[in-house]
Amino acid sequence: MEEFQVKDMTLAPQGHLQIEWASAHMPVLNQVKNRFKKEKLLKGLMLGACLHVTKETAVLMDTLIAGGAQVALCGSNPLSTQDDVAAALAEKGVHV
Repeated sequence: MEEFQVKDMTLAPQGHLQIEWASAHMPVLNQVKNRFKKEKLLKGLMLGACLHVTKETAVLMDTLIAGGAQVALCGSNPLSTQDDVAAALAEKGVHV
């Protein structure tokens, strides 16, 4: 059984680029991510979220993963889901 439901996994490379772009424009969240990498404040936790699947949400998911959490993301609106980002998150191990 797959751990994700993504429309087209071949879109993942484009999604990774989108996530990198968003991350470069979110300096405060990057500071939190750097702290989480060091301290692993969320180690052992499984976090679920129901949010718009966008490049900005992906940066948040990356931050939670850096903190040691396992993450599951449910798209809150199929019309706002960025399929390339969903594919990239699935490659990173997010349950999408």
